[in-house]
Amino acid sequence: MFVQRTKVLQISLLAIFSAFLVELIFGLISNSLALITDGIHALLDSVVTLVLLLAARMAMKPADAEHTYGHGKIESLGGMIGGIAIFLIACFFIYESIHRLQSPPPTILPGLFAITAGLYTIGIDIFRIGLLRKSIKKIGGATLKADFYHAFMDLGSTLVAIIGIVLVSYGLYFGDFVAALILGGLLAILSIKLVYKTALDLTDIISPELVKNVKEIAMSTDGVINADPILMRRSGETIFADITISLRGDTSFDKAHEISNNVEANIKNKISNSTITIHFEPNWQDVPLDAKIQEIAKGVEGVEEVHNVSTHKSKGKTFSNLHVMVDREMNLLSAHKISEIIEEEIQKNIPEIVHATIHLEPFVKIPENLNLEDKITENQIKRILEKYSEIKKIGRIVSLNFENILKIDIDCSFDRKLSIEKVHDLISEIEHEIRTKIKNSVITIHPEPV
Repeated sequence: MFVQRTKVLQISLLAIFSAFLVELIFGLISNSLALITDGIHALLDSVVTLVLLLAARMAMKPADAEHTYGHGKIESLGGMIGGIAIFLIACFFIYESIHRLQSPPPTILPGLFAITAGLYTIGIDIFRIGLLRKSIKKIGGATLKADFYHAFMDLGSTLVAIIGIVLVSYGLYFGDFVAALILGGLLAILSIKLVYKTALDLTDIISPELVKNVKEIAMSTDGVINADPILMRRSGETIFADITISLRGDTSFDKAHEISNNVEANIKNKISNSTITIHFEPNWQDVPLDAKIQEIAKGVEGVEEVHNVSTHKSKGKTFSNLHVMVDREMNLLSAHKISEIIEEEIQKNIPEIVHATIHLEPFVKIPENLNLEDKITENQIKRILEKYSEIKKIGRIVSLNFENILKIDIDCSFDRKLSIEKVHDLISEIEHEIRTKIKNSVITIHPEPV
């Protein structure tokens, strides 16, 4: 697609540059200041088209170590240089027009020869408008649209020049100079606008409305609490956005990544020529205390897992309880130091908690591949379960042995009228008994009502 754009812009450049040469040569021969001025306008259009062509070619060149945002600024720099040059030329033609209006009539007046050059330029402009319009519908692109608008402007200026030449043919010799004066003013205005726009691009100015729209898109994405700061800049046709979003502090990394991808996709749906970078940070403002405590504890070095986190109040004070799992081979002194660090971190980050009770538990990492069933152990477990009258039915017992780890999964049924507290106590008792007889076991008992 970029290759097609450059080909179209190359044809447009050759066409408008030929118009500049024809108008300049015919204008000098016929002594038509309006035609020469319109030729300079064609030169401005050639410069703009050349800049757009360079920008389209640069768009194909990837970013490198020295241009991490790409090479789009070359377009702005070229536009500024061209704009300054054309402004100076426009000032010269304005001065020359005023000077000739105050001077005696020239001996050589523009005529049919000058009109012929003007008609050639009109034909070129109509050709460019048709070519660019067809290409925009087919392949799109901001560079083609910009050249399309310049072709329209060049057509208008050429018509003004021809009107001035026609007025000369009817004896109004100053018509050529008036047309040149009008075109000179138009050129000056266009060149100032071009210089101003490119200067803004080079200083990384960005529309506040665009930044506001990006923020609204990010904020409307599910899971995003806030979006700030939003840093944006333009380089050529590409808009770069660096956005920091706030997510709930207890959001998992996978979920945070998913939300970031959604924000990026939503922005690109609205701004197709954008490159988005998303940063996410935790926001604990509306997160429940239990989730905050769990996240703080998990962040302490040596903690393998945190569960059963709860908080309660007594006499206006807030207390916390949590179960923390550490390496089963760790000694009590080291484990206790971890619990002290956890308590310090909780009180530092959540001052309203006056005390945290930490239950230390051994952590056993279960291997992913447990491929050796232990039937002897399963029979041993079944004999232990049969001693409990509360168990009405013994279901599936799966015992998988891997190196020094024994993973045991048990299904058993209890009287449906038993309270969940009673069932929990029985399960804890059974697990304890199994562990005393079967070392290095990791047990999961699934209770079911009869």
